Amino acid sequence: MRAIQITAIAIGLFMSALAQAHPKLLSSTPTEGEDGATPDRIELHFSESLVTQFSGAKLVMTEMPGMAHSPMPIKAKVSGGSDPKTMLITPLSPLPAGSYRVEWRAVSSDTHPITGNVTFKVK
Repeated sequence: MRAIQITAIAIGLFMSALAQAHPKLLSSTPTEGEDGATPDRIELHFSESLVTQFSGAKLVMTEMPGMAHSPMPIKAKVSGGSDPKTMLITPLSPLPAGSYRVEWRAVSSDTHPITGNVTFKVK
């Protein structure tokens, strides 16, 4: 009986630790605040494997010379990378000079959504 109680406690502690494992953004390409050439794609690297059907991102232009309304959505394809911890955002056309924000939502096996954003500029 004692062995069953110890096993049940161990399983409970293990499941509790898993439930608290939320994905964190570790890095991005371009990096936060980068000012550079137009990227072919934006890569987001997370600490946990993502559940792609619940994760996603939007790319928006936040500023450019003469821009009357902001933010302006930019058409892009969002997909998982070959690494299950990576999200790829591929603009459908080259990005003109301006400021951009990627608004992301990441869901890992604990199914708890985490949101955030990355900003960058294109010269």
